[in-house]
Amino acid sequence: MHNELKIVFMGTPDFAVGVLRKMVETGQYIVGVITAPDRPAGRGRKLMASAVKEYALSENLPILQPTNLKDELFLKELKALNANLQVVVAFRMLPKVVWQMPALGTFNLHASLLPHYRGAAPINWVIINKEEKTGVTTFFIDEKIDTGSIIANKEVLIEEKETAQTLHDKLMNLGGDLVLETIHLIEKGEANPKPQPQSNNLKEAPKLTPENTRIDWSEPGINIDAFIRGLSPYPVAWTILLNNKEELKTKIYAAHFEKANHNFKIGSVQTTKKELKVACLDGYILIEEIQLPGKRKMEVSALLNGYSIDEHCKLL
Repeated sequence: MHNELKIVFMGTPDFAVGVLRKMVETGQYIVGVITAPDRPAGRGRKLMASAVKEYALSENLPILQPTNLKDELFLKELKALNANLQVVVAFRMLPKVVWQMPALGTFNLHASLLPHYRGAAPINWVIINKEEKTGVTTFFIDEKIDTGSIIANKEVLIEEKETAQTLHDKLMNLGGDLVLETIHLIEKGEANPKPQPQSNNLKEAPKLTPENTRIDWSEPGINIDAFIRGLSPYPVAWTILLNNKEELKTKIYAAHFEKANHNFKIGSVQTTKKELKVACLDGYILIEEIQLPGKRKMEVSALLNGYSIDEHCKLL
């Protein structure tokens, strides 16, 4: 047995808070929390703390917020925390000088079954790609992104109507449990990390951008349905609504697919008092929740109540 584990935790968003909370509640000795600097947000551009910082403050945990992870002062402060293990959840790429610092190493929790879905957005891409299962993996950090030796993983099934939000919450919970298991393995000297399998056809999880989050209405309906769910509630699938000669960048939060034969042009819109249907390759996408520029997100029935859709309306 090593002497007591002294852990530094690194993370920024809500996903990381769920894991940190489990560590605190099970009595892990956390000597410091590293998170992103406060950032201006909202209309007033007020400085906002990260979700992890807010939680760390509420638990009186020491906090460091370096802008540069190679900064001499930060490295000195990190060393002074005297941790023998570092746990990383949804943070940023660490320089070698940081991940090599603790005697027992630095491990990361990644929200996929590695080696598949390395990258920034694994939760979104597994839904978009209609995977049947995913999970969480812990691995020791090395020079590249998400390539280190695997310590442990846990699987979860992806449900038929899964959204990025529901899967995020499941994986956050599962991830907290896996991090605790991984800490115990390391503490007992029983972590036997295995190199990730090498393969040329690995599925990736690249960063989400305006280019790769736009809906392609010429796709089969089940693909569009999965695409919308995989991007909801963030960053949200978008499209251009062409209505009364106006082009509006429109976000679609929720929809479902109905298989049907039709002769409508792809992207053309049919409406009733309560429904907004978009023609796709093999049926219709029925939009449920939508957001027009400058407006709040709303149910489609509320939109149709006060917004006139012309007969040539289409989604591009």
